[in-house]
Amino acid sequence: MKNLLIGIFLIFAPNLFAQYNISGIIKDEVTGEFLIGASIYFPDLKSGTVTNSEGKYQMKNLRNGNYLFEVSYVGYKSIIQSIQIQKDTILNFQLLEAHKELTEVVVTGVTRSTELKLSPIIIKSMDKTMLNQGSASNLIDALKNIPGVSQITTGAAISKPIIRGMGYNRVITLNNGIRQEGQQWGDEHGIEMDEYSIDKVEIVKGPGSLMYGSDGIAGVLNFIAPKAPVNGVIKSQLLTNYQTNNNLIGYSLSNIGNKNGIQWVGRLSNKLVCNYQNPLDGKVYNSGFKEYDGSLMLGINKNWGHTHLTISSYNTLINLVEGERDSLGKFTFLDALGNTKTASDADLSSYKTGFPHQEIQHFRVASNNYFILDKGTFQADLAFQQNKRKEFGDITNPNDIALYFDLKTFNYNFRYNFQKVNGWETTIGLGGMYQTNRNSGLEFLIPAYQLWDIGGFLFTQKTFDKLTIASGIRWDNRSIHSEALNLDSLGLPSQNTNAPNIQKFKSLAQNYNGISGSIGGSYQINAQSTLKANISRGFRAPNLSELASNGRHEGTFRYEIGNANLHSEISHQLDIAYFYNSDHLSFEITPFVNFISNYIFTEKLKNQAGFDSIPDPSDPAPGFQFTKGNATLLGTEFYLDFHPHPFDWLHLENSFSFVQATQNNQTDSTRYLPFIPAAKYRGEIKTEFGKVNSWISNAYFKIGVDYFFNQKQVFSAYETETSTPAYSLWSAGFGANFSVFKRKDAFSCYVSGENLANTAYQSHLSRLKYAPQNPATGRVGVFNMGRNISLKLVLNF
Repeated sequence: MKNLLIGIFLIFAPNLFAQYNISGIIKDEVTGEFLIGASIYFPDLKSGTVTNSEGKYQMKNLRNGNYLFEVSYVGYKSIIQSIQIQKDTILNFQLLEAHKELTEVVVTGVTRSTELKLSPIIIKSMDKTMLNQGSASNLIDALKNIPGVSQITTGAAISKPIIRGMGYNRVITLNNGIRQEGQQWGDEHGIEMDEYSIDKVEIVKGPGSLMYGSDGIAGVLNFIAPKAPVNGVIKSQLLTNYQTNNNLIGYSLSNIGNKNGIQWVGRLSNKLVCNYQNPLDGKVYNSGFKEYDGSLMLGINKNWGHTHLTISSYNTLINLVEGERDSLGKFTFLDALGNTKTASDADLSSYKTGFPHQEIQHFRVASNNYFILDKGTFQADLAFQQNKRKEFGDITNPNDIALYFDLKTFNYNFRYNFQKVNGWETTIGLGGMYQTNRNSGLEFLIPAYQLWDIGGFLFTQKTFDKLTIASGIRWDNRSIHSEALNLDSLGLPSQNTNAPNIQKFKSLAQNYNGISGSIGGSYQINAQSTLKANISRGFRAPNLSELASNGRHEGTFRYEIGNANLHSEISHQLDIAYFYNSDHLSFEITPFVNFISNYIFTEKLKNQAGFDSIPDPSDPAPGFQFTKGNATLLGTEFYLDFHPHPFDWLHLENSFSFVQATQNNQTDSTRYLPFIPAAKYRGEIKTEFGKVNSWISNAYFKIGVDYFFNQKQVFSAYETETSTPAYSLWSAGFGANFSVFKRKDAFSCYVSGENLANTAYQSHLSRLKYAPQNPATGRVGVFNMGRNISLKLVLNF
């Protein structure tokens, strides 16, 4: 028996422990010159290498298996290739210069890293360079130029993502592949991530429920952290940012390194922001914010896979605009004695904390694990998140916490990727979360609750020559249990059943099940053209705010009332897309139609006299209640980039996005769904120069215009929302990389300007559009930010 076991071990040991190398040379295809510092990166392994002074590279100790890798070099076309490693392999590459990247690898909406053109799902991405070339006061605002992506805003501090007309819990936000949970149902609840820590953003347009469970019927945003450097490299970076409109001062200091597979990324960031301004309101009182962030990733990358542990802390204090003004149109506020004061120039130029304001702390511990097994790979992602959100509204009692949500979430996701069999790449997965929310403030908007979420899926895909087919199915179960709450005559929680209590919340126990699925294909017509089609079904269970909210939330200008009779939203979406990419022309068109049953939204309440219903006269705000209807959303995104020969450095970019959202079988005043973004056209002229001289490279200059069409398709019943006129916003920017002290990437400079004409406008998706009327002018609401110039310096050392 002993000899038999030894014999079996000797037979299988080579397959179990065999390790191979891949090596080669990378050159310029035209000149034959060695490309020094070219990157070879394996996305699933989160590992790679670079070429030496002779253009040579080597990746050691790769286990037997199938790998996707990307060969890239700044200013050249990338090569994406899949390879089966069964022995030591030599692969040489020749790269061609290009002024635009024509292909890339994506990791969102797929079970393993995939070349973008092979996935039938509509995915757009934005890398660190694009993020640096723009200006934004928060992370979501940085995505504003991506067709089909919009933002619901509350001033300059808070932006919530909207994908193809839908947001809130219909968009799943991922932080390095793991769901971010932070009271995303609220109008003035932004995304709790450090803007400076993001290296790339991938956006899935359309139902993402298949991979990520309930809530993703609009799409998915995946914010991806920087790659660790190759072995033996340690790098530090200081990013600084100043913006003129609101005197934003930001910085971020990071250090990343890799020593024999031990990897780390550490970062400290800070933002200090004053009140923003526009030509009609001047400086908007109480619109500033502060942000302090820190994170540390520690990882081990070896031939068996990798395991990464990330600890992060996001902390922000956000002032909330109320918009009250005196008879002269000057902003007012209450002092510590409760007296009304007019904001002085010093008040408007101060970074001080005002009332009302909110303080948010988001603590996160996440573990991303990837193991290479004999017949496949196994991924395990685990995370714990605690989101503490406090709101302070009474300056006469500044330490009183009006609202205090304490949300704790445990996330789990497991995937097993089977080894490729007859070209089929198949994955099974299990994922979900356990969540609790407690109320510790003096006021109560939603009840305390517990939530259990679990789902399992099966996904497979195969490439037949030019055609790639992908299909999957998922089942989800979500269980929500909320607690009853009774208040005494002082508004405090009471357990005394004999007292004349007021019932704030009833207890609630709901269980929701849903099936999600998709089937689609991507067909390579030729080397430049790709045609995609995908049919998907998505599932979203109602969130607790929609089911049971009962109260006013600062910054929303409304009192929200839940509806326990709501059902799960079910979406059926059809996507068709055509992509053309050549050396001198890029073209995309992505029409879609989405049928949603039980679509949930709010409508304004009226009393018997036809006036606004005021549920709480002591704190007057109009009442809104959640309701549902069957909806149809249809639209398209269009993109064209022309860079004519021989002026390859010139880019003429154009994009257009449009969505129409209607309720089925409704009258004119209730036909259109509320808060749908206006159609938008963006045009931009951009010049790019790979190398100017020996010390300036990657220089660019751009000028653009965003034209927002008027939005008259509104839910006008009960004065729920109003139409918005058209407006144009001009922008420009320039920058470059600089080589000094014998360092190729010593520092980079980015200058950008937004709303250069200083246009006074109100975005259709701005919550401040519904702030109180200005008594001096009769204008309703507060306007968006005026002209803003941003300067960024990135120092590498």
